[in-house]
Amino acid sequence: MWCWAKLPNLRNLQGLQIQLSNISLLAVRNNTCGSKNDLKQVLKSKVAAEQERIKKFRKEHGKFKVGEITIDMMYGGMRGIKGLVYETSLLDTNEGIRFRGLSIPECNEVLPKAPEGCEPLPEGIFWLLLTGDCPTEENVRWLSKEWSKRAKLPAHVLQMLENLPKDVHPMAQFVAGIAACSSESKFAKGYTEGMTKAQYWEYAYEDVMDLLANLPLIAAVIYNRFYKNEETCMKVDTSKDWSYNFAKLIGFDDPGFVEMLRLYLTLHCDHEGGNVSAHAVHLVGSALSDPYLAFSAGMAGLAGPLHGLANQEVLVWLSKLKQKLGESPSEDQIKGYVEETLKSGQVVPGYGHAVLRKTDPRYISQKEFAEKHFPDYPLYKIVSTLYKVAPPVLQATGKIQNPWPNVDAHSGVLMQYYGLTQMNFYTVFFGVSRAIGVLSALIWSRALGLPIERPKSMTTDALMELVKSSKK
Repeated sequence: MWCWAKLPNLRNLQGLQIQLSNISLLAVRNNTCGSKNDLKQVLKSKVAAEQERIKKFRKEHGKFKVGEITIDMMYGGMRGIKGLVYETSLLDTNEGIRFRGLSIPECNEVLPKAPEGCEPLPEGIFWLLLTGDCPTEENVRWLSKEWSKRAKLPAHVLQMLENLPKDVHPMAQFVAGIAACSSESKFAKGYTEGMTKAQYWEYAYEDVMDLLANLPLIAAVIYNRFYKNEETCMKVDTSKDWSYNFAKLIGFDDPGFVEMLRLYLTLHCDHEGGNVSAHAVHLVGSALSDPYLAFSAGMAGLAGPLHGLANQEVLVWLSKLKQKLGESPSEDQIKGYVEETLKSGQVVPGYGHAVLRKTDPRYISQKEFAEKHFPDYPLYKIVSTLYKVAPPVLQATGKIQNPWPNVDAHSGVLMQYYGLTQMNFYTVFFGVSRAIGVLSALIWSRALGLPIERPKSMTTDALMELVKSSKK
């Protein structure tokens, strides 16, 4: 229940003290103020210290040169240019992604699980990314309940989704639904009413929490309408976690599916700041567009075949393999199929990575899940055999720096086993997960006062002249 208070009364709100200027209203949660589990209060204590740490760092080392930019980098999509500050995760060439310094295996070990489960809860990775601290079980239960309380999709958003033609791609519907929620933005309202720059992160936090609470509802409406021609029951169980409610909303109550979804949503949550979806959210957010608009921009990028559609392409390729070789092909047959794919000028989807130079730890985590829950599933056996035979074939070409599988090589197989076979929807799942990381980073971008992003561009003629001048 929302508690709206005027400035003179803020000190009476269960001990919560918030300094306001140029604004008369601030939304706060009446039932969480002062609680040691209140994520916003935990974060508030972190923000001031981090602001001071970075201020000191910039003052002492602001002129330090981080790297060198080459013309190849500029024409190559800015690949490898160190030009962004992104606090929540860092991708290491050899170790893979680290979330606030923790590797995938470490996260799997220390993050809280559901009472009946063994996989980490996405609520835990959100708390970790946002605060830098590993949450307690109590913290995670608080966050599950908080998201459940905030889950209420605006009527006009539901009406808009229901009025869209059913042949509109699920990702286009997802982007539209998220953008339409901008009408509820507390950040946008606060900005028009004159909030100070120091308050940006608090209003961004409120929008992010509401958006994360409602993403499963948006996704469920799209899924149920697009594939099942059914209305979605909009109620969530406040005693259950985010993944459980998401699964229930789309009609899956198999405990195995819920566990898989918890793992999937955790593993896909973040992957540094330079990928298209993360960078798009950061870029649009830097213009002080509200979190709904910024995230919808990121999802438009995720929908591209060179980004979020990759796991779908893996399954299309695997389906063609099965169609040609049957459900139980030998290692030699699979090796031959990989070679044929390469000879035809195509890539083997799910293998290789722009940064990693080893097997993606997220792939390993999914492989371990499959080995535990369905080791005899024919499609898993094919994927497992590919892991043996594909890397040597790819290495033998001499053209591929990383012949190892990435996360996309396995994620669709998990969905297929549990009966979620609608491949067009897989990127929506990816988007729900990716929200955890990019929206955590967006809050910190506002907390650190990062400015609008505006790199300098050059024409080819200007670059040529620059090179020519350097030789004089």
